[in-house]
Amino acid sequence: MDYRFAEEKDAALILTFIRALAEYEKMADQVVADEPTLRHWIFEEKKAEVIFALEDGKEVGFALFFHNFSTFLGRTGIYLEDLFVLPEYRGKGYGKGLITTLAQIAIQRGCGRLEWWCLNWNKPSIDFYLSLGAEPMKDWTVYRIAGDTLSRLGAASSN
Repeated sequence: MDYRFAEEKDAALILTFIRALAEYEKMADQVVADEPTLRHWIFEEKKAEVIFALEDGKEVGFALFFHNFSTFLGRTGIYLEDLFVLPEYRGKGYGKGLITTLAQIAIQRGCGRLEWWCLNWNKPSIDFYLSLGAEPMKDWTVYRIAGDTLSRLGAASSN
């Protein structure tokens, strides 16, 4: 199995994988990303990275990730935003290979952890993550401010 980092010319391919993941997660209507936006944030601003899993030179899976920071550990970590393997290539080890590659990157970069979120209904992925030794963070709840709420809060006076 081969893996490679995405290059700027891969923006359309990254978007294809994002849309396929959104379809799988029943969230296709929420994808507003486009190629110029991905090019800007991933390759120009360098706010995220992408690795592809390859079979015979063809991209069959991807992982999009970025660094976060743990104040308790005093070091960076890797946050896996998206992991997706095309359905016809599942069960061949590409998902495990992508996670293993991310773990290797985390070690090489001196990171303290690798973490991600998973939808509660996604039992196949949960079972897969548990088989790797991942531990669910049962005492934590994810909170989010986005869209109009983010705009309102950001525009609010600090009085």
